Amino acid sequence: MNYSILRGASYVLVHTPDMIEHNGTTQTTEKITTPESSYLKDLYQHIRTYEEVVDYAPNQTYIGNMTYDELKQIPQPWVNQQNSGVRDGRFGEIMPELEFYGLLQIADVFELVHLEEQFAEQVRDALAAHPLFKQDVAKIKHTKPLEWLEKELADNDGEGLYFDRQLVGCVSRAHQLDPNLNAHIMLENLVVKASGILALRHLLAKHRINPADVDYVIECSEEACGDMNQRGGGNFAKSIAELCGCVNATGSDLRSFCAGPTHALISAASLVAAGTHKNVVIVAGGATAKLGMNGKSHVAKGFPILEDVLGGFAALVSENDGIHPLLRHDLTGMHKVSSGSSPQAVTTALIADALDKAGLTVNDIDAYSVEMQNPDITKPAGAGDVPISNLKMIGAIGVLRKELEKKELMAFVNDKALVGWAPTQGHIPSGVPYLGFAVDDLTAGNKHRAMIVGKGSLFLGRMTNLFDGVSIIIERNTGQAVQSSQADLEALVKAEVSQALRRFADSLAVD
Repeated sequence: MNYSILRGASYVLVHTPDMIEHNGTTQTTEKITTPESSYLKDLYQHIRTYEEVVDYAPNQTYIGNMTYDELKQIPQPWVNQQNSGVRDGRFGEIMPELEFYGLLQIADVFELVHLEEQFAEQVRDALAAHPLFKQDVAKIKHTKPLEWLEKELADNDGEGLYFDRQLVGCVSRAHQLDPNLNAHIMLENLVVKASGILALRHLLAKHRINPADVDYVIECSEEACGDMNQRGGGNFAKSIAELCGCVNATGSDLRSFCAGPTHALISAASLVAAGTHKNVVIVAGGATAKLGMNGKSHVAKGFPILEDVLGGFAALVSENDGIHPLLRHDLTGMHKVSSGSSPQAVTTALIADALDKAGLTVNDIDAYSVEMQNPDITKPAGAGDVPISNLKMIGAIGVLRKELEKKELMAFVNDKALVGWAPTQGHIPSGVPYLGFAVDDLTAGNKHRAMIVGKGSLFLGRMTNLFDGVSIIIERNTGQAVQSSQADLEALVKAEVSQALRRFADSLAVD
């Protein structure tokens, strides 16, 4: 069977302290329900500086400057530990808010993003030094005086952009009446696009990929773009590809709440294995709504607000080169309509079914990447250590399948567990944060198989009470590249036709 390979992945974070107040759902809801709350009053006392965000160990792991094993050696909570980091990483970068506002205008092709005149100069100067965006600085040109921005917010329902708690820009609505094109939604969608562009440009640059070689892009975040006649019609994928030089690509958006990226990975692997496309990118931008989502719980426990970054990632799936890890699109698990919603039923559907297809046990997978939520974020919110909880459930399935002794359960968890290092951006933690490390682990490292698992909560959309989830096994390459060019296929067909004709002639001779 022909398989595709995981060629590489990139990861980016964007520190957006002012967006926590103005765009995070927890904070904007609090302004409506309890505008005089002490949480809002003291909000900025609990927001980290850019330097603190860069130094934070899970963030350094996310962009590839630390390994997950190194992170595992640091005592939790990590936010209380001293660590030093740098902006640029092996997989990507941590971008400051000021520069990201420039990316919003670069991503905007309908002149909806406006920056205050002097602030725009600061943005241009900063991005002029960025190797991935210095050629785009001329696009930062829709500048307005502060009075115009204030009027746009007051009279036309514009969405403000703030820096150091000062108004420095706004996003205008794209239609007078269409609620799907109001300024708030346009900002959310432009954030997805801009952070997706940042992630994809890093992927192309760090892996020396010619953008023209990408022929399909799948965008798999949780937002939806469209208008009143086709809400969620898309297409983030093609809009991101356009600004990354992928001139030969088409694409589409894929959605399934947090499980979307793993669905996208399986789809990309299948498209390449089938020969439909040669190089497929999956990409996802960040979600403003989830900024500070558990902020009240963090502050109550004496922590800073840890959900202070947007997350993005991109990965490239290509034809088998005999080197990079194989994506076993034939070894997948899925949560079916009939699977059930108990933790045991979900884990059985996602883990055990894939193992059964491969004839493997739970011990044969070297790394399970399920929900890579940072425990610093989830524990104060009452959700516990999500990756460890998932590994315990996988181990319990192994005990039920008689592949583990009960007394071996914790040893299994300690051996297989990946600590969580991903920001709470919904779709971002769901399996895919490990892809960058998987390339190393399954080539130069000592691992042979890994499983990527995405889980989603479909009931949030109020269309069904079902959960969702899919999984895929990735394994070390056998070292044999598969040639699937048109000439090879034609030669194969001719050979098979010739053999069939010879068999037919032989049968006539016998008769």
